[in-house]
Amino acid sequence: MTEQRRLRLGAFMRPASIHTAAWRYPGAFPDANFNLQHMVRFAQTLERGRFDAFFMADHLAVLNMPINALKRSHTVTSFEPLTLLPALAMVTQHLGLIATASTTFDSPYHIARRFASLDHISGGRAGWNVVTTSNPDAALNFGLDEHMDHDERYRRAREFFNVVTGLWDSFADDAFPRDVEAGLYMNPERMHRLNHKGEFLSVAGPLNIARPVQGWPVIVQAGASEAGRQLAAETAEAIFCSHNNLADAKAFYADIKTRAAAANRNPEHIKILPGCFVVVGESLEHAREKRARLDALVHPDSGIASLSIALGSDASGFDLDKPLPENIPDTNASKSGRERVLQMAARENLTVGQLAQRFGAQYGGLSMMGTPSQIADQMQEWLEQRGCDGFNIMFPYLPEGLDDFVDQVVPELQRRGIHRREYEGRTLRENLGLPRPANQFFG
Repeated sequence: MTEQRRLRLGAFMRPASIHTAAWRYPGAFPDANFNLQHMVRFAQTLERGRFDAFFMADHLAVLNMPINALKRSHTVTSFEPLTLLPALAMVTQHLGLIATASTTFDSPYHIARRFASLDHISGGRAGWNVVTTSNPDAALNFGLDEHMDHDERYRRAREFFNVVTGLWDSFADDAFPRDVEAGLYMNPERMHRLNHKGEFLSVAGPLNIARPVQGWPVIVQAGASEAGRQLAAETAEAIFCSHNNLADAKAFYADIKTRAAAANRNPEHIKILPGCFVVVGESLEHAREKRARLDALVHPDSGIASLSIALGSDASGFDLDKPLPENIPDTNASKSGRERVLQMAARENLTVGQLAQRFGAQYGGLSMMGTPSQIADQMQEWLEQRGCDGFNIMFPYLPEGLDDFVDQVVPELQRRGIHRREYEGRTLRENLGLPRPANQFFG
């Protein structure tokens, strides 16, 4: 008999809601992005709901939005992930802690050391969301005059991954006997110097911290372009994607799993988790009313800002009553995000104003609304049809949206046997059903 598949649930926190008007919703915490006590409350609620992980996105610049929108954005300021997550590790026991860190604007030694530290501090619950950084404004904060080319960023990312994982394997698991009687703290024969010299990076090693509890922190990736998919298939153990219909999700799922097999990886060791914006109501009509109330709080400036970010180009000068211009310049921002906008505009014949309302009022990917049973129906269908292995849940506003999901949807998922009642283990790998990687230098 085939074992029933279970959902893997992450919480996409950014560090709070992705919705532009979330901070304005009645009862919401306007300062949620930059209030540690709120973050503690959210993390502990997620753990009560037996979520796999708190997934914290990050930005290395103020989002590249028109200046008029900055005064309305609740993501202008937020905690630095590798500062916040160790604090959350102290108030949770099982919840995974996934942080975004850039391969374009950081050094592999820093990344390896920080995530190894988080893994030790949390007892094996760290995850690294590998990003190449699509925001071209970030380059200006790191001594560059322009953004690195898209494909070049991904070549660097592949080399960067090899260096970081090589540094994590600097020591064998038994390299630190700490033999008090013999006076032997570390066995030098169980230490490896990386001595890497490549196209982009030169790193000697070894890392000055013991091998992480999980061997390696869990590797997460979110690229959807051709280069991004290939990087994910070769390196990722969880993939954050943004398909808004089951047919496209199934095609992506099959593509990634096929690529993984071709790369001599076990496809079951990659968990595909689409972002899913969820609004819970007493009925479908009630959920729609809550959503409409939220969307009505979006200022037009925010809609244009969200559209600009998705396009990678400033949309503030476009005619709101006309279709998108045909000559929008190509950029080195997210290729997949831009393509989703263009496809949506063509498919639905939307004006710039309509697109701005769509992107300002909502996450452009999958959205589920209704009763707990109706939402569970959709999640179960996606899981059983192999459109996903689970979801990265996006809450419409906090704390109510999070509480609604944990108190109402989670029990329904548990009743159906597709969500855990207790954690399987203590590490993020154990809870995701992922193997602990062997040390590539010591076996």
